Amino acid sequence: MEPTTTIRSFIEDHIRKQGYTLQYFADLSGVNAGTLSAIIKGTRPIAMAQLDLITQGMNLEPGHFYELYGAECFVESSPHWRRLEPFLQRCAELDKLDCIHRVIQQVTDDRSYISELFEMAEGMFEREQNQAALMLYECVAECEKYQHSERLALCHYRIFTLSLSQDQNQNLRAAVLFEPYINRLDEERQLDAIKDLANTYLALRYYDKLFALADGLEQKTKVMQVYTTKKINHDKRITAYPLFVYGVYANLLKASACEGQEKYREALYYTEVYTDLITNHDSTEEDWIYINKFKFWTEANTYVYQLLMGDLTVLPTYINYIEKNESEVLPAIINILEVANQLNEDVDEVLHRFSDRINSEINRLQGYTKQVESDLYITFLLKRSIYHFNRGQDPEGMKQLLACLREAVKSNKQQDIIHCVALYERYRINISTPDYANQYKLIMMEVENYYDKKENRLFHLT
Repeated sequence: MEPTTTIRSFIEDHIRKQGYTLQYFADLSGVNAGTLSAIIKGTRPIAMAQLDLITQGMNLEPGHFYELYGAECFVESSPHWRRLEPFLQRCAELDKLDCIHRVIQQVTDDRSYISELFEMAEGMFEREQNQAALMLYECVAECEKYQHSERLALCHYRIFTLSLSQDQNQNLRAAVLFEPYINRLDEERQLDAIKDLANTYLALRYYDKLFALADGLEQKTKVMQVYTTKKINHDKRITAYPLFVYGVYANLLKASACEGQEKYREALYYTEVYTDLITNHDSTEEDWIYINKFKFWTEANTYVYQLLMGDLTVLPTYINYIEKNESEVLPAIINILEVANQLNEDVDEVLHRFSDRINSEINRLQGYTKQVESDLYITFLLKRSIYHFNRGQDPEGMKQLLACLREAVKSNKQQDIIHCVALYERYRINISTPDYANQYKLIMMEVENYYDKKENRLFHLT
């Protein structure tokens, strides 16, 4: 059997093949000749900094030897943190995720490094090295022996936020797995965790769940407000926003839940509740940033709920309002389309008036999570297609419907996919253009391929 190839043998072969002297390669790489000699002989381990210099001296891409280095230093021998830490960090910087995965599988056998791995994951999270951080959080969560520890809960919180994607089925799974750990978090951090979970359920349109989480957020905020007023030396806050924001936002979420359930009077009630909260709040300079945002939402949502209750007299005022406030044109148009579809109103003039802004707004939605952004865009396309079908504008309706179906498939929003398919089957007989049929066929092939792959994965697991 041939001996296993090592990094040392690669270095030695390179020096020999290039005809270098040891001193020449030492000068070329920037590694001391004595150190280089000891590394080649195997009497001295290779440090990460030295490995990077040697790799550069050999004109190889950064991280070329990382897989071999990980095997030699951390899989085939006991890992030492002073060498493991820089290795994991460099792998994260170079996006060598496979190397991280292989090494941390070995580390799980030694629980003594769990605290260090957690702190490293937190650092990666702050630097937005998200995939590497996710691997470390999953490792720590798997190895944490204290099942009610705050560290375990924080790991699951990070795993939840880092797992969110455009795939709404995956987001639902992430939300369900994380929810049992919320109450194990620090009380302040719970506020952001509930907010993030509620936003996820908002995008998923789980309105009962959204309302329950919003109510819990409001109650915890009230408790925290009492607690902080009694605290003499309040530490630096953990929450992302000032405390009052969470109580106000909780009622905005309740209004959104009621709107989704078509309980518009209740939605208007909760809008009035958070209006009172911001009106009577003893504000700081930072608070005003958020108060102004809520004031905008208050006025806009009040018009919306009045419209949805059938009061069309506010439509001109609402249109003039969004004309002056361009930051949320797309959500406003969605609301107008909803009213038009419910009451069979003609809003062609409004769509034409805002057409340029609608297209630009789709590409620059701000203040929403990516999941909510995706949901807004899909909702817009679906409501617009229904609007055109209702007006007898079948070709334009089909164009918008196929765009909606395409986006729904990307996000794996099964409810919208089913709705789009039903609408297509209903209206396709009215349109003879073969291009639409071909587009539909291609989109449905994507759906079929997705489920074929899913079935194959399940088959291999059995």
